[in-house]
Amino acid sequence: MKKFAMAAVGGTLAGILATTYVAGPLLAQENARSATVYEQLDLFGDIFERIRVQYVEEVDETELIEAAIGGMLASLDPHSSYLSPDDAAQMRVQTRGEFGGLGIEVTQEEGYVKVVSPMDGTPADEAGMESGDFITHVDGESVLGLSLDEAVDMMRGPVGSEIIITVVREGEDEPFDVSIIRDTIKLTAVRARTEGSTVVLRISTFNDQTTPNLISGLREQVEEAGGIENVNGVVLDLRNNPGGLLNQAIRVSDEFLESGEIVSTRGRNPEDGERFNATPGDLAEGLPIVVLINGGSASASEIVAGALQDHRRAIVVGTKSFGKGSVQTVMPLRGDGAMRLTTARYYTPSGRSIQALGVSPDIVVEQPRRTANTEEEDEAATARRIRSEADLRGSLNNDSLSEDEIRQIEEDRAKAEAAADLRDDDYQLAYAIDVLTGMSALAK
Repeated sequence: MKKFAMAAVGGTLAGILATTYVAGPLLAQENARSATVYEQLDLFGDIFERIRVQYVEEVDETELIEAAIGGMLASLDPHSSYLSPDDAAQMRVQTRGEFGGLGIEVTQEEGYVKVVSPMDGTPADEAGMESGDFITHVDGESVLGLSLDEAVDMMRGPVGSEIIITVVREGEDEPFDVSIIRDTIKLTAVRARTEGSTVVLRISTFNDQTTPNLISGLREQVEEAGGIENVNGVVLDLRNNPGGLLNQAIRVSDEFLESGEIVSTRGRNPEDGERFNATPGDLAEGLPIVVLINGGSASASEIVAGALQDHRRAIVVGTKSFGKGSVQTVMPLRGDGAMRLTTARYYTPSGRSIQALGVSPDIVVEQPRRTANTEEEDEAATARRIRSEADLRGSLNNDSLSEDEIRQIEEDRAKAEAAADLRDDDYQLAYAIDVLTGMSALAK
């Protein structure tokens, strides 16, 4: 026992000595690092003072400091930024779903402004802007070399004023100009409609209105269909949805999941991580779900798609999503400004990060670019679709079906033809509805 006690004491003393020996250099390194930081801050103050006194023109000191802060944050990643008091106030308005502007979500890539997605029904959407477009000039002035905030400032202006944006688009040989009239943007977070027997929920953004709109929209469509038994499934259309509030992405996912993890966030310190879990209750009452995504589906959209995909609650159809897997925290600053800082990455229930990778669809379906058909081609296509045995002179009647059965067949054929028309207008959505129709037929 005495030997054991001595060994234990010896071990403790050795530990203390070792700690003391190592702590010395570590403390010296920390002091040296602090000294270097203070030297750099002194350098910043010296440069600021020289600019203030010696620059060829008088400068606004507040703007100079804000520019320095903005540059510091912009050097971290594309999503960290400084928000002036005006910008911070505008951001708070945007989360409520009404604001002035063009209606495009943008990021920065290779020095140019890249369109993440145009928002439904906004001036940018109506002018034909597309996800993946690069903006090179605004009113003839190049945006190359500008920060994202500076480029966005160039695009702002009074409601009703015109802006000319020069666009480079994949598949187009030359840049081209797009004229957009600025307007007040009123976003309807969720638009609900029924196609055949399928409820389509188009979610355009994640703001304070999203979950209430989703719940009321689905219930109204089910009621109009005469009950849940008359609905074969739900399409969640998240295409060109740039994201928004994290809590709304969690709530939307929760509406269709009975249990399990929805998303987790992991920051710099492990103890800062969070997990968000589903609560009992399924708004769709077990109906099959298809989630539509594309390259304009980002952030909160990817949380929903990833959660429903990992839980096998939905089939994801479309093309790879944008790949923004980071969380930004908005921190109020003195003077009514704010700092938007990337503080964490988020992970889907299976533990995968989608940062820079995106959500891969279960079924890849490209949206074909529209081509203008000639009148002769349209007539030929119509003729091929409508000619059948019944059109032939003197054809025999079908004597094996009752009038009600014939009427039902005609109604089913009309639905199929409507679905075919939808393919010409929106191929990806038509494909999603076909998937649900097939699943419903197998279930019966």
